[in-house]
Amino acid sequence: MAIAEITVLGGGIFGLSIAWACAKRGAKVRLIERQHIGAGSSGGLVGALAPHTPENWNDKKAFQLDSLLMAERWWSEIEAAGGIDPGYARLGRLQTIADARAMALAEARIAGADLLWRGQAVWRLVEDGDFAGWAPASPTGKLIHDTLSARLDPRRAGAALAAALRSIGAEIVEGRGDPIGQVIEATGVAGLDELTAHFGRTVGNGVKGQAAILAHDAQDKPQLFLDSVHFVPHGDGQTAIGSTSERDFDNAGTTDAQLDALIAKARRLCPALEHAEVLERWAGVRPRGRSRAPMLGRHPIRPEHFIANGGFKIGFGMAPKVAEVMADLVLEGRDNIPEGFQPEASL
Repeated sequence: MAIAEITVLGGGIFGLSIAWACAKRGAKVRLIERQHIGAGSSGGLVGALAPHTPENWNDKKAFQLDSLLMAERWWSEIEAAGGIDPGYARLGRLQTIADARAMALAEARIAGADLLWRGQAVWRLVEDGDFAGWAPASPTGKLIHDTLSARLDPRRAGAALAAALRSIGAEIVEGRGDPIGQVIEATGVAGLDELTAHFGRTVGNGVKGQAAILAHDAQDKPQLFLDSVHFVPHGDGQTAIGSTSERDFDNAGTTDAQLDALIAKARRLCPALEHAEVLERWAGVRPRGRSRAPMLGRHPIRPEHFIANGGFKIGFGMAPKVAEVMADLVLEGRDNIPEGFQPEASL
């Protein structure tokens, strides 16, 4: 039997993960990244792998659940192959509960998680004193603790995937390269911009995000989600906070007063960070499809190619299953992609 040849265009989380899934199945893989691995939003700081709420269930939430449950084994295999720790740890997430109405909603979601998360994770209430010194006091004295959320270091994850790919014979080209065999385009914002220009209407767009790393060691604690801000303790003893969501911006790669405001807000919400030094500021642009779901399947302009785009804020969490369903499609002709993820849903 001839060995399948696959070219993946793009060295972000979708491109690297799909390349890994194809290479593991015996394909000859060439990944071409125009700049460097993780050059776009996949080279960010935050790394929050957090689930959607366990209610109003749909294909997107079910797909994400499967992917989050796959993640521990997925990243463990990658670390074993390439020898680089991606920083994965499933330590859960805490959220405060503001009032009686929010408490009732949290209690309803406990039942939803019991049913929908299939006993593999829980959504529960805990005392805020259980996490004193990290989680802030909650107005009701209770916190939501979900045990499905996990963390990942985005840059180390990209490096881990690249090392794992090389360890099993895949080729990574940074710069110009010629495609071989079947082509999968995982080109992020540039790919969405091309589609928008071709069809004359918005198919997707880039959303700028700004984030920061602070010198605070909470590596054994759950991440926090407070007033739309993610607080993610990493295994290196630093804590990431993020991020802004900016549809209109002049410079994609620079930080500004919006990050200053985010840092100030984070310090106010989480007193443990009040005096923590800011070690790094980051800005980048994330690819958001019009439907807000990933865009997976045949390429709308080049049907002989495939597309994997639109990871937006949940790309790292979706990556394990995105990689497997794309490998199913490209290598085996099996289409297990939800209807809402098909490119037509964003056109």
